[in-house]
Amino acid sequence: MAAVITLYPIATPPSYHRIISPTLKIPTDTRRPIPVGLLACQRDPLLRELETSIISCTISQPASFPSVKKGKKASTPPSADQPTLEVILHDTVIFPEGGGQPSDTGIIKTADGRTWTVTQAKRHGGHAVHYVRAVQAEDGLASLTPGTNVTVSLGELDFDRRYDHMSMHTSQHLLSAVLENRLDIHTLSWSLTAAPTPSYVELARSMTTEEILAIQSEANKLVFEGRKVHVEVQEMDDKPQPAVPVLENGRAVGKGVPTDYTGGIMRTVIIDGVDRSPCCGTHLPTLHNLQLFIIPQTETLSRSATTSARLYFLAGPRLITYLTSTHSQLTAAAATLSCGAPQVPDRIGQVVDERKRAEKRVDDLEFELAKHVAGDVWQEMKSSEAALFVKHVHRTDDSVNPLGFLSAITTAFANIIPAEQPFVLVFSSSPSSQTSASASVLLIFGSDEKYVKLAGDLLKGKLNVKGGGKGTRWSGKFTGVWREGREDAVVSEVLQGVSM
Repeated sequence: MAAVITLYPIATPPSYHRIISPTLKIPTDTRRPIPVGLLACQRDPLLRELETSIISCTISQPASFPSVKKGKKASTPPSADQPTLEVILHDTVIFPEGGGQPSDTGIIKTADGRTWTVTQAKRHGGHAVHYVRAVQAEDGLASLTPGTNVTVSLGELDFDRRYDHMSMHTSQHLLSAVLENRLDIHTLSWSLTAAPTPSYVELARSMTTEEILAIQSEANKLVFEGRKVHVEVQEMDDKPQPAVPVLENGRAVGKGVPTDYTGGIMRTVIIDGVDRSPCCGTHLPTLHNLQLFIIPQTETLSRSATTSARLYFLAGPRLITYLTSTHSQLTAAAATLSCGAPQVPDRIGQVVDERKRAEKRVDDLEFELAKHVAGDVWQEMKSSEAALFVKHVHRTDDSVNPLGFLSAITTAFANIIPAEQPFVLVFSSSPSSQTSASASVLLIFGSDEKYVKLAGDLLKGKLNVKGGGKGTRWSGKFTGVWREGREDAVVSEVLQGVSM
């Protein structure tokens, strides 16, 4: 796949971060951590490096890595022999997980030139805790001592990850705002999935293709206008926060501060003239380079008491990656189908139709062949004077459904055999190229279910065939290489035992 180059904005405008509380100040005492809500990564989302100091460093407990819910991106916990340290800094450019946005990754450099990898960051009690990988816990504690000046930064890959998260997060705010303003469709939740898969918003109802295209057009008009984004920060007072609207089914919607939030900082992300939403995440200072793309269909979810729908979207670098990958796949498909890219859908339709016709021809031929095989067995049976006619027929068959063909033979045989004639037949089929993991199928068909069951039980014991049946038919599977002089001989021995 071709490389994707993303041109990032150079710097965050000074007007991006606005403290609107007259008494709220950013702590300057380097012995105290700056609280989540006022961190450097939230004040300046394009800042990659910061000189700061260590407030505390302790050995992390296993409980610091909670289980990850299904659908969420999992952070890889360190192995048991690789300890992790919990480091609190005075300030940081590494965003701690929150607001639906995953944690950043990054590095901490100490004055002795050593580099420490930050695998994730989380909010604990209003403070950002960095989880730092260490070879030996004692070595890390000695190097990352409180009061030590360090450099915390986002490497190239770390910033690419952050920029992708910002692009998708800001796009979600835009998308949810346009959905609510234009169609009065509330966002119930959203998921910032792992790149490069599309993220999604969960909505109270599904949408038509026309509605989706209209929302996409409206959102991109705002993108092309280059609407500005900024953050307003204020102190949270002790007064109860406005209640979040609730639907008739009890599902919370709209915008509000989580009920468990106790950080003391109220942070509101504003898209000029479009939206105001409480959020602790990092956001781009402008919409101008997002280019939102919505996948034109919704995925309906049915729960015990509610029904909702997921609307998938892409933006920023993730959209470029998606388009590049899609174009590469389309080009490869066109080359395989020997046509131009615009003709791929029609050509695929032709191939599917040809495949259906070919399968129909194969089915017809197998039906005719099954009648011939059944006829040959019947001719042999007519000339037999045995009280119980037994016969084993083995075939080499590379079809997708060899058991289906064996069943067709038994059906054809049942249509021509007299009801009073006793018999037990074993049909088997194995692929032309076999290994120790190959599967051969067997089908036992008889006039009396007691003979069929006996033959099946004997095959289970002698060939380790896995299977079962009901009435006059029994089917099973043999794993391994089927040899004429070995497995065929065992089947013949079983049939002789049944006929005695």
